[in-house]
Amino acid sequence: MKSLDTLISTNRNTENRKTVSIANAADKEVLLAVRDALEQDLCSFILFGSVEKIKDAAKKVSLDLESPFIIVKDTATREEAAQAAVKAVSRQEADVLMKGNIATNILLKAVLNKEFGLRTGNILSHVALFEIPGRERLVFLTDPAMNIAPNLKEKAEIIKNAVMVARGIGLETPKVAVLAPVETVNEAMQSTVDAALLTQMQKRGQIKNCIVDGPLAFDNAVSTEAAKHKGIQSEVAGDPDILLVPTIDVGNALYKSFIYFAGANVAAMVSGAKAPIVLPSRSDDAKSKLYSLSLALATTTTF
Repeated sequence: MKSLDTLISTNRNTENRKTVSIANAADKEVLLAVRDALEQDLCSFILFGSVEKIKDAAKKVSLDLESPFIIVKDTATREEAAQAAVKAVSRQEADVLMKGNIATNILLKAVLNKEFGLRTGNILSHVALFEIPGRERLVFLTDPAMNIAPNLKEKAEIIKNAVMVARGIGLETPKVAVLAPVETVNEAMQSTVDAALLTQMQKRGQIKNCIVDGPLAFDNAVSTEAAKHKGIQSEVAGDPDILLVPTIDVGNALYKSFIYFAGANVAAMVSGAKAPIVLPSRSDDAKSKLYSLSLALATTTTF
C-alpha cells in the first residue's frame, strides 16, 4: 500500500458496514471525520455525549444526524460517555472505539474496566502508520505515545500488536526493524541487547508472523544505501514495514519529525485491546482522524 488515501478507498463498504462508537462526540474535527467517513461509505456511527452539544457541533460541519448510519445516545458526563461507548464495543454493538472530546485517561479508564472493558491481558500500545513524501510505501512506527520505557517482554508484545495491525492492511509477514543507536550489541546500551534478543525470539518462533532484525540504527533501518555502506546484511535493513523504538522519547521525536519536518500524513490507533481503538490527538485535523479511522476499520478482522 502506497498511500493513506488507498487505505480509505479499500475500506469502503456499502453492505456490511462496521460500526464505530465515539465517546463524547461533540467535537468539530471529530464530526468532520464522521461526515467525511459517511461520504466515503466507510462505516456507521454511535455518537455518545450531550445530544444538544452534538447537534450544535453537527450544524457547524453540515453533518446530518438524521442519517440512517448515525445513532445519537445522550449521556450526562464525559465519564458516562466513555463507559457507554466502551460498553457498546464490549457488547459487540460496535466494532471500533474512538475518542471524541474527552481526556485520554478517562477513556482508557473505561477501556481497562474489569467488568465491561476491553482488556485482554496484553499490553496496550500505540501504532502509527506514516505516508512520508519521497518514500514509495507506508511505514509503521511503534510505540511513540503510550509505553514509556518498555522492557523486553513488553517490546515483544508491542511488536505483536503492530504486526496484528500490519496484517490488517495486507502485510502478511511484515519486516520489523528494532531501532538502537548502533548495530553492535553493547551491554551498556540496553536497547541493543533487547534488539538482539527480540531478533532471536522471532527466529525461534516466540514472535510470529513477521521478520525481526536489530539492533539497527535509524539510517541503516530505512536506507538500503546506508546499510550497504556499513556492510549490513539483513532482510529488514533498508526495507522495513515497522520501526520499533526503544523508548517513548525516541518514538515521540520521530513521530513529530515525520510530520513537521517531512510533511508526512499519519494514521494512528491503539492495539492490544479486544477491539481497535482510535485515540486522535487534539492537534489532529479531520483528515488525519479519517485516516486513523480507516486504519482501525481495516484491522477489525485481525482482532
